[in-house]
Amino acid sequence: MGRRRHPILYSAPFPLYSVRIDPIRGIIITAGGGGASKTGIKNAVLFLELEQISGRLSASLLHSLDTETRATMNMAVAGDVIAAGQDSNCHILRYQVHSQDERRDKMKQEKAGTNDRTSRNRRCSKANIEGGSEGTKNETPDVSIELLHTVQTDTSTDTLQKAVYFNQDCTKLLTGGVDGYLRVWEFPGMKKLLDFKAHNGEIEDIAFSPGNQVVSVGQDFRCCVWEADQLLLELHWNENLPNIPDKMYRYRACRFGKVADQKEALCLYTVQIPYKRERRPPPCYITKWDGLRFLPLVTQPCGNEVISCLTVSDCGKFLGLGTVTGSVAIYISFSLQRLYYVEEAHGIVVTDLAFFPGSQRCRTLRGNNETALLSVAVDSRCKLHLLPNRRTFPVWLMLLLCFICVILVLLLLQQIFPDFL
Repeated sequence: MGRRRHPILYSAPFPLYSVRIDPIRGIIITAGGGGASKTGIKNAVLFLELEQISGRLSASLLHSLDTETRATMNMAVAGDVIAAGQDSNCHILRYQVHSQDERRDKMKQEKAGTNDRTSRNRRCSKANIEGGSEGTKNETPDVSIELLHTVQTDTSTDTLQKAVYFNQDCTKLLTGGVDGYLRVWEFPGMKKLLDFKAHNGEIEDIAFSPGNQVVSVGQDFRCCVWEADQLLLELHWNENLPNIPDKMYRYRACRFGKVADQKEALCLYTVQIPYKRERRPPPCYITKWDGLRFLPLVTQPCGNEVISCLTVSDCGKFLGLGTVTGSVAIYISFSLQRLYYVEEAHGIVVTDLAFFPGSQRCRTLRGNNETALLSVAVDSRCKLHLLPNRRTFPVWLMLLLCFICVILVLLLLQQIFPDFL
């Protein structure tokens, strides 16, 4: 599959940098903006409602949270809480989605209150009456949002949080910044538990294992595994590839993923990109690691387009990759083979990806497809990528066909060589 026009799920009025999906409600949460520059481009967190219309998914705006001069560059979601990285701070937000019944009841209450005020002010001027009638307009948002905490997560002059991640049971929040520091926060109280220098330079990505070990990758060519603030080991993806020098590639992203049908198993995936841009760019690589012993299992090239982001599906079967040239791909995690690819699905760098979670609501939304992936980019667009169910045959049918083939071969041999049997 090469370059082709790809349908737009939603187009925002500003660049998009992060996207997540509420697994229970099936709501898309995406955010971005123009930052503090006075360009007139707003900054906001958008809540989009997904619904099936004539067999196709459609997204409509439920609510827009204005974030003033701060663009949200990265997000993590835990239940009804959003951890949003804005400049050098992490803002902890709680949101509540109001049902249609709740909105209808609120409208009735507001209308009743307006009628009472109108009856008490019958002698007011016509202008006042008209002003009072404006209260019948429904101003109740579909989503209500409460700011719980704001904590500083970066102390560099660039003032930018680069990554944020919840652990599996949502009791800790991990942040990484341009200053190279990892910070671990108790959640939901947001008391700082750890604060230590992890990389000499910017942190590119972070991940929490189910055992609360932390993996971080930075622009200093290092991929580190941490137990609390103690370095356990550094990973070397090219140790079995002697033709690739250490400083030729740097780590770009890391994610843990489940292993299908193996509850105790765990995999870590890392993406390596060329350190220098060349006229004939070398390929990028994906490496699959044993997530418990941190030994490399498989390394595969993934094209010459520079990878910008990585995500893993909840089931652990699929990897999603976005590139700086706007392309989107889906890989099977077992063998790291590409299943889906759209060249330049976006006009510019893909900033984030999110697979549909495995909840009942999201399975209903994705329909008769094996998986569904959202991508957002600096071109302000959110796009949907569907991987149709691959045709498979039951084992019993395969065995039956094999048995029939054996019988036919025997009959054919009997015809050619009468004394064969």
